[in-house]
Amino acid sequence: MQTLRRTPLHDRHVALGARMVPFAGWEMPVQYEGVIQEHKAVRADAGVFDVSHMGELEVEGPTARDLLQSTLSNDVDKLEVGGAQYTLLTNDDGGIVDDLIVYRLGEFHFLLVVNASNREPAYRWLKERELRGSDVRDVSDEYALLAVQGPRALERLGLEPAKPFTWAMGEVDGVEVMINRTGYTGEEGVELACMADDAVALWDAVLARGVTPVGLGARDTLRLEVCYPLHGNDISPDTDAISAGLGWVCALDHEFTGADALRRIKEQGPDRRLVAFVMEESAIPRQGMAVEEGGEVTSGTHSPMLDRGIGMGYVPAATAQTGKEITIDVRGKPRRAKIVPKPIYKREEH
Repeated sequence: MQTLRRTPLHDRHVALGARMVPFAGWEMPVQYEGVIQEHKAVRADAGVFDVSHMGELEVEGPTARDLLQSTLSNDVDKLEVGGAQYTLLTNDDGGIVDDLIVYRLGEFHFLLVVNASNREPAYRWLKERELRGSDVRDVSDEYALLAVQGPRALERLGLEPAKPFTWAMGEVDGVEVMINRTGYTGEEGVELACMADDAVALWDAVLARGVTPVGLGARDTLRLEVCYPLHGNDISPDTDAISAGLGWVCALDHEFTGADALRRIKEQGPDRRLVAFVMEESAIPRQGMAVEEGGEVTSGTHSPMLDRGIGMGYVPAATAQTGKEITIDVRGKPRRAKIVPKPIYKREEH
């Protein structure tokens, strides 16, 4: 029996009555008051997630840029100090080892925030490819990470607006934080990185400012409404970036691991594509359910904002057209759904 890791905020979650579940080797809060209430708090006001289970890798040295430019799909040279970038760690076939955010801390110093389940694989992947003059370190245990998301997130934290995908040092109620203008909900907000020892003080300060604690359940429904892929569901080492609709983060004009394969797939056109869909009938799609026209659901849930079943899944390229009706096998019953543009939920409609 593997012992689950705990974040520095574990006792705070238990004290709030959170339902704790195993996730990627961690014991994490799936919900406090309830997924729907927490989801709507983020869409209407502000919510805070403990995402301290995410991995942090530092890459430093005179050849750090060369290492990342040869292993990550996006163009690291576009990053100035104070900038952040969504990118992919790809294998020789163009498959996705991890999707991550890279922050440029200095000319020769980068921070990678990787998925919890890929902390070790991503670290190993980069460590094995280390160049002379570059050093890859797993510093995950030194950090805590709180995501504060929602239209009132910055106002509640007393922070000035900043451009998305930038970062700056600052403080929240006396706690020193790296303020990252990134998130996984489609809302305004920040991800606050602090020293692990400061996590409890930061969490308490954020809650005292009227921010709602939110668990992993709502994190999943929020990201699915805006069609952000989840590694292990929608993307994996066996799915290529073009089929997944992530060609926009692949700088195919430069050389990185898997670039040749991705250029070939882009030129020929992928056999299948990751699409978003909304159920036309009353049913909740789930990962692994078959699409009768070919393919399968990779993520599915009930959308609190649309009050209906939504999801993403791979279908044959010929089927992957907006407005096309597909049929999903929901526990042995065929249920109609319609392919829709991404994101599924847009704020201006409500």
